[in-house]
Amino acid sequence: MLRTIASAIVTLVLSAGIALAQDVRITPDAASKTFAVGGTVHEIARNQDQSARLTGEFTKTSRACPPFCVQPMDAGPGVETIGELELLNFLETTVSGGRGLLVDARLPEWFQKGTIPGAVNIPFSTLDASNPYRDQILEALGGRKAGAGWDFSGALELALFCNGPWCGQSHVAIAALHSVGYPGEKMKYYRGGMQLWQLMGLTVKTP
Repeated sequence: MLRTIASAIVTLVLSAGIALAQDVRITPDAASKTFAVGGTVHEIARNQDQSARLTGEFTKTSRACPPFCVQPMDAGPGVETIGELELLNFLETTVSGGRGLLVDARLPEWFQKGTIPGAVNIPFSTLDASNPYRDQILEALGGRKAGAGWDFSGALELALFCNGPWCGQSHVAIAALHSVGYPGEKMKYYRGGMQLWQLMGLTVKTP
């Protein structure tokens, strides 16, 4: 009888150990992160399949440079470069609080393939001075025309990303915003982009 009980306890302990080993968390204290944008609740977690692998474009290690060159960590004066945990905190606090926006700076066809939950697609090319609708985008971000320039004192805080450390679209978008006076302190650069986001097994949303 005692042997049977002992065997059952060992089985339960081993099973519990296996279950814990398969619990892929974001941090030791958080299995997922939840935030709301415009009344829509998003949850970000990691893929629980420990045999999962990247597929498609994001499995590549080499791309022709230019244009797909390794990007610097520094995205411009005042701009903070962040990782996944800092981006999650930005979503939970700044975006959820209505003070910020997560910007997917890629072209629409890439955005449609899948993006970070809560992201808004503002393609880098739309921030160029040649775009006749650029001023409307700047106003939507909270900018205000002030004579010949802009007042961004009440503008949203932004976190921008594109496809990964080999993608320059975020840098182009940030430079375009800088050129009209958008403060670097109001911008963050998630250099990892979609490649590292997926490498971490984090939730991807298909618009």
